[in-house]
Amino acid sequence: MSTPTRIYIARLAGVAVFDPNGDQVGRIRDAVARLRPTQRPPEVVGLVAEMPMRRRIFLSINRITSIDAEAVVLGSGTLNLRRFEKRPNELLVLQELLDRRVRLDPGGQAGSVVDVAMERSRGGEWSLARVAVREQTGRLTRRGHLHEVEWERVGGLSGAGDSRGTANLLSVLEDMRPADLANALQDLPDARRNEVAAALDDERLADVLSELPERDQVEILAALDRQRAADVLEEMDPDDAADLLSELPPPEQDVLLDLMQPDEADPVRQLLKYTPGTAGSVMTSEPVILPPDATVAEALARIREPQLSPAIAAQVFVSRAPMTTPTGRYLGMVHFQRLLREPPADLLGGIVVNDIDPLRPTTPLPEITRRMATYDLVAMPVIDRNNRLVGAVTVDDVLDHLLPRDWRDRDAAGRSSAAETTLDDADE
Repeated sequence: MSTPTRIYIARLAGVAVFDPNGDQVGRIRDAVARLRPTQRPPEVVGLVAEMPMRRRIFLSINRITSIDAEAVVLGSGTLNLRRFEKRPNELLVLQELLDRRVRLDPGGQAGSVVDVAMERSRGGEWSLARVAVREQTGRLTRRGHLHEVEWERVGGLSGAGDSRGTANLLSVLEDMRPADLANALQDLPDARRNEVAAALDDERLADVLSELPERDQVEILAALDRQRAADVLEEMDPDDAADLLSELPPPEQDVLLDLMQPDEADPVRQLLKYTPGTAGSVMTSEPVILPPDATVAEALARIREPQLSPAIAAQVFVSRAPMTTPTGRYLGMVHFQRLLREPPADLLGGIVVNDIDPLRPTTPLPEITRRMATYDLVAMPVIDRNNRLVGAVTVDDVLDHLLPRDWRDRDAAGRSSAAETTLDDADE
């Protein structure tokens, strides 16, 4: 596979990284350039790749066999798995340059960076040679001309950036899973992270917040105006919204809950009442609930809804009306595998399973873990003293609370020891 002599770095974002055997080992997230004391363009010294478990590592440009918009191929199966940390004289191209406000020389035309190209010299050295800049027109309905010019002709690329837009960076990040986007946000300076988060739509931001450490969740939420913050909380699952609100002072909780729609705020208020470390505090109050006279076909259609997580969609809980928590009398549940084996016209009441005792809101987390492991369940019902279904605890809820509190924190992950390790050793 040949490597072109000019590569646009924004097009590398998300490109798969392969070892010499053709096995994928990660994806590209950025390029690292070393600043020079002269006016010469920065030298590209490597790429940043995201590996499994969200670890970002440095790939030296000298260890890469080929680079293009389809794949990056390594020349060796041995990688340094130490978490990447930028040095003072280095530049993260996408993170620091995309959307930066600059001026074109001569004339001083204002614009913003939409991409940066690196070029390879005859001696094999890569440098940031050209910059794609879109003019600022001052008119919302008109896009400015796009210029591709030499690095030296663009003013404002070095030093601290002025206020920047987010459109181009968002276009690079838009295809990431929420967990990966949350990981990327942790690499941004706080002000830049808040700008990017604020530019996401409510649903996307809600998904990303759920994947961030509590400290970052609180800081991003605090940077939003209160009505926007309440709108985002409405898009979150009630248990995730309750976890986030529990990190805020009670007066601030009350303000945000009052700004939310009552039907969205009520289940969150209820979850906040439960004692931490119990089924009530970790459960979701919106599992899939159907009446006993619903058919198998209706249940299958319900669990196929794309917004449901795999753990929630793995079973249907059956109860008497009403169908919102707290429901009428809880009758049992039906796993999706059982639904697949039954005739579509059969009623759920005839195949419901109720031979496993439900959890109570006060059941402690160790007992929940033991019972889910004993019965190989991915979710368990939670009922109150009146035998009404009030929610369900899923395996991801349990894992989230069993892992260390800072397990999503990139800085905490970076404190783990790492050494020069082969990919085979890493897989072990």
